[in-house]
Amino acid sequence: MILRYALILLSSLSFLGYGISYFKSTEMKLEFKRFGLEKFGAPTATLEVLGGIGLLVGIKFNPILLISAGGLALLMLLGVVVRMKIKDSLLVSLPAIIFMALNGYLFFISLTI
Repeated sequence: MILRYALILLSSLSFLGYGISYFKSTEMKLEFKRFGLEKFGAPTATLEVLGGIGLLVGIKFNPILLISAGGLALLMLLGVVVRMKIKDSLLVSLPAIIFMALNGYLFFISLTI
């Protein structure tokens, strides 16, 4: 149970930080431009912030955790696909892969609660 909370906290804070930093950092906007997805930067960052908040709320309300973890896993799957399309290295793609797996895990363990 403690591991579950720790993983939720890790994922939540990471997505909150990344999502918020998009709106404060030029570098984040340049990343989306590099991906060829400049117009999807703000919506993606917004979904990351909402997903991060949803993970925290989901500690008390499991349906919210399911939606948030599933949504973030899907978002990261799309991120992995984009990184494969632009031929990023495995090392550069690793954070997206790890967060996809982490949120997929949170989704599936929350199905049993």
